[in-house]
Amino acid sequence: MEWSAIAQLIDPKLIIVVAACWVLGFILKQTPKVANWSIVFYVTLFAIVFAVWMMGPTPEVILQGILCGAVSVYGYEFIKSLKGAQEESKETEYK
Repeated sequence: MEWSAIAQLIDPKLIIVVAACWVLGFILKQTPKVANWSIVFYVTLFAIVFAVWMMGPTPEVILQGILCGAVSVYGYEFIKSLKGAQEESKETEYK
């Protein structure tokens, strides 16, 4: 399955949920008392609740909430890996 296929599964109205999840994940990551392994669960739960609040409780909305949480976590990890690869590339240039 291609990434664009997953992006098409998310209702465009829920892009705000993805953005809110990204911000929530960033805030939780900076909070020392929150374990890193638990952030994905908090973000997913938040995404489901936010999506259901916006669109009503249906199985499709719950699934879209899960996808919104997953996309936000994946996006964060992707950016983090990209930055790490760029830093690694710079380090090898100077050696």
